[in-house]
Amino acid sequence: MQSDRPQNKKTLVLFGFDWDAIEFGRLVRQWPQTRAGFDLFRFPSNARLAWFDIQRFCRLGAAKARLTGARAVISNHEQFGALSAALLAEHMHWPGTRVEAVLACQHKLYAREILQEVAPEANPAFRRLEAAYGETIPHDIEYPVFVKPVKAAFSVLARQVTSRQELVEHTRFSKSELWIIKHLVQPFEKILTQRLPQAGTAHSLMLEQPVRGRQYCLDGYVVNGEMRRLGVVDAVMYPGTDAFMRFDYPSHLDDDIVATAEDIARRFLTAVGFEHGLFNMEFIVEATTGQLKVIEFNPRMAAQFSDLYKRVDGINLHEIALALSHGIDPATLANRDPDAGCASSFVYRSFDPDARPPMPSDQQLRQLQAAYGDHLLFEFPKKPHEIRRDFKWLGSYRYGILHLGGRDPDDLKARCEHASSLLGWPAPYANEPRPANAGAEGNIDWPDDAEVEKVTG
Repeated sequence: MQSDRPQNKKTLVLFGFDWDAIEFGRLVRQWPQTRAGFDLFRFPSNARLAWFDIQRFCRLGAAKARLTGARAVISNHEQFGALSAALLAEHMHWPGTRVEAVLACQHKLYAREILQEVAPEANPAFRRLEAAYGETIPHDIEYPVFVKPVKAAFSVLARQVTSRQELVEHTRFSKSELWIIKHLVQPFEKILTQRLPQAGTAHSLMLEQPVRGRQYCLDGYVVNGEMRRLGVVDAVMYPGTDAFMRFDYPSHLDDDIVATAEDIARRFLTAVGFEHGLFNMEFIVEATTGQLKVIEFNPRMAAQFSDLYKRVDGINLHEIALALSHGIDPATLANRDPDAGCASSFVYRSFDPDARPPMPSDQQLRQLQAAYGDHLLFEFPKKPHEIRRDFKWLGSYRYGILHLGGRDPDDLKARCEHASSLLGWPAPYANEPRPANAGAEGNIDWPDDAEVEKVTG
């Protein structure tokens, strides 16, 4: 059934880059849009961190909405966008996720505290690291331990450490790195202090009990207070690492575990007052016990997965997001016919800081297009100093992502291996062991020390 789509009412898309730029762009004729925000992961665009104020940004967004005729706001951007969209929707009296719910999800320590109340069986042991960056690390920590920022995105600075010395080294940063960390967290901290002060500061790291097993992502949305599941994506890591190698859809997870994941998500979302919008719950099924342990809740769509759902189920997560932003029940949207039995997001990654993976030539890209016209490709070329920074912050260098569909897993693997050979890249089906704890998701182009000096004076 077709919905009453707001043909003449624009949607204000905040921080809509990469996946969002493609998918929202494909929907612009049916869903008129206007845009605001900057690219957080590219320099010099992200130099705007120096003067970014989230409340001022929302005031400017409200003015732009009035000038352009926008009647809704949306963002899948973890660091600033989801919170900005919630604030702006509240200010304009538009449908949106509650500000406090976004804060509760994105404050990883507070989310753990809520989860401990409503689903303790799904919560690993956790605590705040009682030491600021560069300060003395307490001696009462048991290792190994997983350390991550209370507020971050794309697994930046998240890793397992096996000794106090490793943790000390992990919390020592240059002037430019400290500047980046502060300016990434402070906009969130400002709103947190006003709206959810009981959570405590986000300018901190936290510690968690390491959990080993297969990782999954539960995608869904809430409308009129009703939670609905979209699906589950399997996350496959490079062996011996916490770095994503593939995201496979549909999942191979047993139905009873999926039902457990839904129940836990429903309890948590109800507890934090999440009554409207898309969400994504990352979790692990422990290898030894089979228990489900939550990694985190994201108060937004996992935009990288939208193309996978579209190929396999014929549903468009970006259109669902647009519908929700206008208060339209996504169940009224028309689906398209699926064109694949399964699909994957293949992540090409280097674990050698001295390696320089080649980017495909124009001829290679033409060959890929001729062989696989349905592909979706992202390339992330980097300079040597940028690659070194990726290794320090993320432990690896993600240089490409390829999306393909297939009739079944065997057909998809064959297509990926051939497509990878055309690109000159190794297929992400590696069996060889990799360095332990070698990084996670993300590609960030931050300013160097000298560039920060130019921005800050």
